[in-house]
Amino acid sequence: MPDMRTEIRENLPLTVGEMINIAKKYDTRVVDVVLAETELRTGLSREDILTGVMNEYAHNLEAVDIGVKNGESILLGTVASQLAAQETPRCFEDSFLDDALLYTLGAQVGNHCIGLRPCAGTGDSCPYSGFIKAMMVHGYDDRTVAETAALILKIGSLFRVGKVTTGCNMEGFGAGAACIAAATVSIGGGTPEQMEKAMVLAMSPTIGVPCTPRVLVPALCTTHVGGAILMGMYAGRLCMKVDMTVNVPFDVMLAMAAQIHVESGKALVPVVVEYMEPFFKRKKEVESLVSPEVRDAEAKKIQETLEKARQKSKQLAQGTESILHTLGDAVVGGSSQAVGSPTNAARICHELARGKIRKIRIELYPELFARRSINVPGILMGAVYGASTSDYEMYGKAVQMVKNDGIEVEIVEGKEHAIQKITLFTDQMTCTVDTLNRGGGRLVLRDASPSLEEAAAAARRLGIVLV
Repeated sequence: MPDMRTEIRENLPLTVGEMINIAKKYDTRVVDVVLAETELRTGLSREDILTGVMNEYAHNLEAVDIGVKNGESILLGTVASQLAAQETPRCFEDSFLDDALLYTLGAQVGNHCIGLRPCAGTGDSCPYSGFIKAMMVHGYDDRTVAETAALILKIGSLFRVGKVTTGCNMEGFGAGAACIAAATVSIGGGTPEQMEKAMVLAMSPTIGVPCTPRVLVPALCTTHVGGAILMGMYAGRLCMKVDMTVNVPFDVMLAMAAQIHVESGKALVPVVVEYMEPFFKRKKEVESLVSPEVRDAEAKKIQETLEKARQKSKQLAQGTESILHTLGDAVVGGSSQAVGSPTNAARICHELARGKIRKIRIELYPELFARRSINVPGILMGAVYGASTSDYEMYGKAVQMVKNDGIEVEIVEGKEHAIQKITLFTDQMTCTVDTLNRGGGRLVLRDASPSLEEAAAAARRLGIVLV
């Protein structure tokens, strides 16, 4: 059987999944795998590596100190020094979390004073530096600080390669959350399994998140980058406290995120720029070089954007009910989109059916088809038995009841986006409800047989929201 170093050498360079598996196999810390890999890749001793790691951080830690002391940012002003001057606790009773957020904010301000050394970008360098600074302030020994810093750099290096366009999904928020989750588990004495779970949980909410402020709108970066600290520490501590099933390997999450990152840059970023560009912070000395015609055109664009946003917001407001009728019926199965909306389509179909049901055909667009484990029980209980989305007892037994009643079930993957089409075949008729999913238990009723009007009336009778 090969020893750990031999196995690492045979798999250089390591993915996170390989790091985790090797740590489990040889009953060692993930940090030890990271350092052994670096020894093999560089030929340096462990002590030299740890010294070098802290040298990597030196400039960014200086930026943290500047930001917290008296630095001023074009976008954030002096928020870090203002926060530092507050009596503790500043935002949270947890003093380590409170300081990690403060120093991360300090790094953001310091970035606009002396710059940061980027990893995937300068965004994720902020939580990396803020967390390491908090460790230093809270009395962690030098070796533990350096080891944790090394772990962060290893994970960050993967995001550095994966980030090929703009987006906080692979930088400040995404990379930051994953790295802080790993660091939290590492300094908390957690297991490799707990570390991987925490990284997956922390990264999941960041998938596809673009850089909302486009790096030029005041203030918005604070919650993006600070969110990495919050998300990462929460995921790390949670996974060390409870036994939770997390069956997605981190390597799968990272590969998916890297691909979505590219698509986000094409599809989401243009919308962000459309709405955010009018609010970019401008430097007067630069603007003095721009022609009056350009500045006039931009001023006009600001007004157009404000009017477009006003109209859109009004449209949203006009679609609301009073706050006494805002929440929909309870939805079993965990998702008002994946379960609530298709179940309500099925309930409408049930209202149209006459006679004994022989067969049900369920057509779901790819996302819902993939999530059939949770929505098919709801669809069956709604279509065959007329149960509501809140009937948890029926939800648990609907599949077996349909089998016991000898009803044939056909589940088809539809190609049209958002389609959820339910067809019931009885001994007297065939009825169909053709809908589109809109989440929140709501749906678009496009067509129905034998009667669209009867289907719409059934929806009203059942209290199902049609949009």
